[in-house]
Amino acid sequence: MTLLDVKNLCTEFRVDGKVLKAVDSASFHLKRGETLGIVGESGCGKSVMALSLLKLIPSPPGHIASGSVFLKTDGVDADLMTLSENEMLKIRGAKISMIFQDPLVSLDPVYTIGNQIIEAIRSHNSVGHKDAKARALKLLDLVGMPDPAARIKEYPHQLSGGMRQRVMIAMALACSPEILIADEPTTSLDVTIQAQILELISRLQKELGMSVMLITHDFGIVAEMADRVMVMYAGQIVEEGSTDEIFNSPKHPYTQALLKAVLPAEKKMRGATLSTIPGRVPDLGDLPKGCYFQNRCSRVKDRCRIESVPNDPCGIGRVVRCFYCNE
Repeated sequence: MTLLDVKNLCTEFRVDGKVLKAVDSASFHLKRGETLGIVGESGCGKSVMALSLLKLIPSPPGHIASGSVFLKTDGVDADLMTLSENEMLKIRGAKISMIFQDPLVSLDPVYTIGNQIIEAIRSHNSVGHKDAKARALKLLDLVGMPDPAARIKEYPHQLSGGMRQRVMIAMALACSPEILIADEPTTSLDVTIQAQILELISRLQKELGMSVMLITHDFGIVAEMADRVMVMYAGQIVEEGSTDEIFNSPKHPYTQALLKAVLPAEKKMRGATLSTIPGRVPDLGDLPKGCYFQNRCSRVKDRCRIESVPNDPCGIGRVVRCFYCNE
């Protein structure tokens, strides 16, 4: 069953007289219980797209220019882009929750973590403070927080990075959402804590039956956790497919280049050199005609510099924005 169906989503920012297309005609879907990995270089539009789904784009300078986001779940069957702010408040946290990149920035420094989790619970449920606190303690225990009764009284700055991330996950799960958006959930954490957080998300997904959108630049995480993968470049989805298709039969030159830049463990041991992608990501305020990847692509031809590339020009049955993906 499809929970989320996104069609031609466009998000723009007006900066210094220029219109920057941060998300350019993105279309995708998310099924119940699946994990969708979203990958790409920094600045490719991954986080902006996630914030757009929840209508959290700061305005000004940004705005959602066009597109639809259909959510079909218990009690909701609507295009989120047509809902008012009051209606969206009932969706955020209750139906779709988000783990933000930096918990130290996202958590309020002047309130204890207990108060912040309790607020998330009471904003969507008619429960008293006592019951909400009991629920908060259960959530902290669920996410593996050591000594929840003591930690619930502490402030964000008193916790380690891994503990703060667990608090963010607890807040995201406070109202049992059906979709969890995890935006770089292991950023700035050491390898051991990263593994714990990813295992936690995977375990909770199975226990609670959630769908997960996992935003990352780490193909290792995607290979381990995702059912399907979307690759973004300069605001566009340039390739989409099952995890097996993306890793074993990548079609877009950008996807192929990204995978070549990931060294297998045995090559790391031998001190092999990383492969790099030449050139730079184009200026979103001055995008080229045709394929946005043209100036970094070794297979570029005249057509690539003139024509806009549709989702599947080669007719292979999935999104691959490349005229020559079968060559």
